[in-house]
Amino acid sequence: MSVATYCIFCYRQIGTSGPATKTHLPWNDIRKIAKITGSLILGGFVFITYEILSLKKLLQLDTQAIHQEKLKSYVYIRTTSLNLSEYQGITYQARKEIHKAVRKILETEAKIFWRPFNEQFSTFDGEDHECALWLLLKRSQSEDREIRLQAVQDLANNSHWHDYQYGTVAQACDQRTAIGLARSKDVDLRFFLPPPPLPKTKNDCPIEDELRLLLVSLPQTGLDPCVQYFTSLALRESSQTLAAQRGGLWCFGGNGLPYCETLSKIPSETVELFCLQALVQHSKVSSHCDKIEAKGGLQLLQRIYQLRKDSAKIQRNIIRIIGNMALDERLHSSIVRAGWVSVLAEVMKSPHVIQSSHASRALANLDRDTVQEKYPDGVYVLHPQYRSSQPIRADILFVHGLLGAAFKTWRQQDVDRRLDKKTSEEEEDYSQCWPKTWLASDCPALRIISVEYDTHLSDWKAKCPVEAHRKSIAYRSNELLDKLRAAGIGDRPLVWVSHSMGGLLVKKMLVDASKNPEMDKIVNNTRGIIFYSVPHHGSQLAEYSINARYLLFPSVEVKELSKDSPALKELNDDFLSFAKDKKFSVLSFAETLPTHIGSMIKLHVVPLESAQLGIGDLIPVDVNHLNICKPKKKDAFLYQRTLKFIQDVLAQELRD
Repeated sequence: MSVATYCIFCYRQIGTSGPATKTHLPWNDIRKIAKITGSLILGGFVFITYEILSLKKLLQLDTQAIHQEKLKSYVYIRTTSLNLSEYQGITYQARKEIHKAVRKILETEAKIFWRPFNEQFSTFDGEDHECALWLLLKRSQSEDREIRLQAVQDLANNSHWHDYQYGTVAQACDQRTAIGLARSKDVDLRFFLPPPPLPKTKNDCPIEDELRLLLVSLPQTGLDPCVQYFTSLALRESSQTLAAQRGGLWCFGGNGLPYCETLSKIPSETVELFCLQALVQHSKVSSHCDKIEAKGGLQLLQRIYQLRKDSAKIQRNIIRIIGNMALDERLHSSIVRAGWVSVLAEVMKSPHVIQSSHASRALANLDRDTVQEKYPDGVYVLHPQYRSSQPIRADILFVHGLLGAAFKTWRQQDVDRRLDKKTSEEEEDYSQCWPKTWLASDCPALRIISVEYDTHLSDWKAKCPVEAHRKSIAYRSNELLDKLRAAGIGDRPLVWVSHSMGGLLVKKMLVDASKNPEMDKIVNNTRGIIFYSVPHHGSQLAEYSINARYLLFPSVEVKELSKDSPALKELNDDFLSFAKDKKFSVLSFAETLPTHIGSMIKLHVVPLESAQLGIGDLIPVDVNHLNICKPKKKDAFLYQRTLKFIQDVLAQELRD
C-alpha cells in the first residue's frame, strides 16, 4: 500500500507543479518514475520467486525416507523408547561401534572385489543396528549357502532388538529364512508372524462337519484298507444331510455306513479326533495331501488347533498331519502361508518331549537348506532337533517293543513315591526320554532317532483290525526299512538299540537288508546292536496268551513270539549266520524279575535263556521286563553300560 500511495503522490506532484504551459512532461521526471517503478517490479518478482522456492523446498519429500518408513510403519508393535538413558550404556556403545566396523569392512570388501555395495545400506540414515538388521536380511537371501546360513544364525542370536525390529524381520524375511529361524535354538518368537486371520465359517458350521466334508472330498477309490477303515470310523457318525450332499451313502464294498441319530450325545472333541486320525492316514498318501491343501485343509487344521489349545492329543495329530504333508516340497509354500511356521516354532519350545518332537519332525521336513533327509510318519529325530554346526558322526536308532512307543519306552524309570523320600528332588531332573537328554549331552555328535509302530496284545484293541499280515514282523520290516532309508539310515556308522519284540524286528530288518542290494549300506555301516530283554527264543507272554486265546484273542505279533514258532527259529538262524561274518558287536541285557500284567497276572516275560542270542555279552539285571530299558538315573549301571558300549563301538567316529 505504501508503494502505491507514493506513486500516486508523485504523479499528483508532477501534475500540479505549474501551469500547463508545455504539452509534454520533462524527461527527468519520466526517468525518475521509470526507475522507481522498475525497481519495485524487479524487487517484487525476486521476492515472490524466493518465497516460491523456499516453500517448494519445505514441501519437498525425501522419497528414500518414505520407502524406509513404509517398510517399518505397519509392523510397529511398540514405538522406540525416547529415553536417552537406554542408549548411553557401555553395551549399547560397544555394539554401535561394532556395527560401524562391520559396515566399513563390508564397504571395503565390495571395493576390493569390485562388487556393488547395496545402495540401500550405503545411504541408510538410521541407527547402525538398523543397518545391521537389513544387512542380515539381505544376506539371508544370498545365493551362497554358507553366507545364507550364517546370516540366519546371526539373526537368531540377536536378543537386544526392539519389538518393531523383530516385526520387520517377520515381515521382510523369505520362507527359507523363517524356517531356519524356527529351527534355531532359543529363538525369539517375535521373529514370526502370527497365523493369518481365518475366514468366518459359513452358517456357523460345526468344526466336525467341516472335517467330515473334507474327508468326503478326498479320493475314495484304490484306498489302502487301513485308510478305508479309519475313514469309515470317522464318517460313521455322518448325518443324512452330509451323505445327501455327497450324492448317496458312503460305502466300502457296497456296505453303507449307519447314520448317527444321537450325534449330540457324542462329545465334539471325540468326533474331531476320529476325523483327525483318518486325516493322518490320508496324509501318508502324496496325492491326498494335494487334495487336503486344495480344499483348504491347512486353514481348517489351523482353526481346530487354535480352538483346541487344551487337547494335547488333537494338537499332536494335527502337527503329525503337517509333518506328513511337509514331505512334499510342493506344499511348503502353502504350509508357510497358512501360518504353521510360527506354531511349530512355539511347540518346539514345549517341555513335553512328544509335542516338541512332532514339531521338530515337521520343521526338519520343511528345512531343505540344512536337512537332506526326509522323516516319514513314525520316524522321529530326538537329537539334534535344532540347526547345529556340530557335524554328525554316526546314528543311533531306537526301536521299541510290544505295546511300546517312540518316547515312553525310553523314559527314566518311574519314581515310587511310597518308597523314595527324595521323590521331589528327583522329579525335577526326571527324563521323559533319556536318549534325548542324557545320551545327547554325552554324545552330541550322534544323530539319535526313534521309530514308532502300532502293536497290540490282543486283536480286541487293534487300531486297524483289517489285514492281519500288516502286523507281522516281516511286513513291518519292509515298511520300516523304506522309511529308514528315506531318513538317511545307512549313510553313517549305525548302532541299533532295541527292546523286547523290537529286537526281533531289528534282526529281521538286517536280514532283509543283507538280501537287498539297495539296502546294503544299512548292513555294512552297522557297528553294534543292543538288545534289552529280546525274546530270541520266544516269550512266556505268548504262551499265556495262546492258552487263553478264546478270551484274549492274541494278536499276530504275540503269536509270533511263541517258543515253538518256526519263523522265530528261522529268523534267529539267519541272523546269526551273517552277523558272525560281519562281526557285529552285540550287548544283551536280561531281566531277572517278573512283570505284573494287570492286577492278577505275574509273568517272567523273557527268561534268561530266551534273552541269550548266542553272540556277544549277556548281562542279567534285577529289573522287570518293562524297566529293563528304563534306567533309574543317569549314573545307574544300566545307562552307563549302554553308554560305554556306544562309545566303544563308535570310538573312531567320536574321536574325529
